[in-house]
Amino acid sequence: MANPLEPEKSLIWNRRQFLKLGLVGSGVTLAGITTQYIIPALSSSLEARAAINTIELNPTNTLREFDYGIIKQENGRQIREFQIKAINSKLQLNQAVSFISWNYNGRVPGPTLRATEGERVRIIFENEGGHAHTMHFHGIHPAEVDGVRPVRHGKTTIYEFDAQPFGVHLYHCHITPVTRHVTKGLYGMFIVDPPNSRPPADEIVLVMGGYDTNGDGKNELYAFNGLPNYYKTHPISIQQNQLVRLYLLNMIEFDPVATFHIHANFFRVYSTGMSLKPSQETDVITMGTAERHILEFSYPYPGKYMFHPHQDAIAESGCIGLFEVLSQT
Repeated sequence: MANPLEPEKSLIWNRRQFLKLGLVGSGVTLAGITTQYIIPALSSSLEARAAINTIELNPTNTLREFDYGIIKQENGRQIREFQIKAINSKLQLNQAVSFISWNYNGRVPGPTLRATEGERVRIIFENEGGHAHTMHFHGIHPAEVDGVRPVRHGKTTIYEFDAQPFGVHLYHCHITPVTRHVTKGLYGMFIVDPPNSRPPADEIVLVMGGYDTNGDGKNELYAFNGLPNYYKTHPISIQQNQLVRLYLLNMIEFDPVATFHIHANFFRVYSTGMSLKPSQETDVITMGTAERHILEFSYPYPGKYMFHPHQDAIAESGCIGLFEVLSQT
């Protein structure tokens, strides 16, 4: 039986494969490498060595930016390869509140990874976050790449598996206490497209998250795509009568559920993104933590329209925004 306290292992690799990736001697944790398997408690001096950089979140980029990785050909098979690093960053959430975030690639949420069902994906995960971290992917994959065994500070591991099934999935750190690692910012979206692509649309991503800024086990601030109230002051531009395909993910911890509502319109729901036919049409949907869907809609009239959870306390604490529908004329 695998020891859940061992560092994460992937499938067995040989030295030639390490050399191709340039990872020999870099502290990669993989099957067949027998060093660094003991996990002592991290010392305060180790935590202090983890750099904390101040970053300026840009939710506009998260909205329509998809990371398709780098395509490689190995042994006659295509590999879609991603590079992810866990780091610590200082975020300025508003004029009064700053927050030390643990995150992937210096952003909250992490990059939106995207592949097609059946593709082989490889995630090279480097941990420079001071604490042990992992990447646990929702979906179907072997146990050895499930992302539950700790990856120590300064170490690298590789997760490799076939992307399946198609749908809207997610990834997050799975180190106990998971809630703390998630609320610090270690989460992101993983989209697996169907083999036959969906119809053309304006595709956007909204990830709902919460911030426990004082460590009391409750969220004081909430956000779409990392920054409270951003889309309230920077409306999302969409075209009149344009089909919008919204990839929506709820990563709010501590609150049992959160809803999502759009004004003056209805959307078609593709539950977990795992269907090509909508399951319902509504203007509000309820989601637990880690629940996600594809929502499709278009606006027939120009103007500005609000979107937000229908829990007013969550909306008024930063999880609110506007669609600005631009006239075709």
